[in-house]
Amino acid sequence: MAFDFKKEYKEFYMPRNKPEIVIVPKANYIAVRGKGDPNEEDGAYQQAIGVLYAVAYTLKMSYKSDYKIEGFFEYVVPPLEGFWWQDNVEGVDYSDKSTFNWISVIRLPDFISEADFNWAVETASKKKKLDCTSAEYLSIDEGLCVQIMHLGPFDDEPASVALMDEYLERTGYVNDFSEGRLHHEIYLSDARKVAPEKLKTVIRHPIKNV
Repeated sequence: MAFDFKKEYKEFYMPRNKPEIVIVPKANYIAVRGKGDPNEEDGAYQQAIGVLYAVAYTLKMSYKSDYKIEGFFEYVVPPLEGFWWQDNVEGVDYSDKSTFNWISVIRLPDFISEADFNWAVETASKKKKLDCTSAEYLSIDEGLCVQIMHLGPFDDEPASVALMDEYLERTGYVNDFSEGRLHHEIYLSDARKVAPEKLKTVIRHPIKNV
């Protein structure tokens, strides 16, 4: 059985649909940065996702190539994730998606080094005839956070965020957004195939004690 992050780390990928506190350990990611509306057809966000998956699957299937990764074991490519922010806005303003800044990411197994990542970027670019040089090897240490499973359309996320904020007020925490601590979403559903009302998205916010 291939290692599946969602099953092995349920506390980070399968929270309940009510707020909970979690301490998220440092992890490594394939990351592509960009700006603009994620729904723009063939826009920067859609292109970034293509790059992410090209690199992710090159690494996943590396064991079938001549390139050997030390400590490799077979695994399921983790779900797509995203860190989102807007200049001079705390949290997220869903009414103006054109002002989004984002870092789109896919988690990497711990055994994949930066050298392995660089090999995958070069290999994917050649084999898939796709410029993957926008991808970077990024380490993120989220630490103390509040999270919730949001069920439904992305545009309805403010209702789940409000539940998180109310929970923080009751429990003595506050949001702790900064340049390095951002609104985080994990996409457990494929929005191209799943009806909006059935989408599952983990929403995670950085927090601190009051």
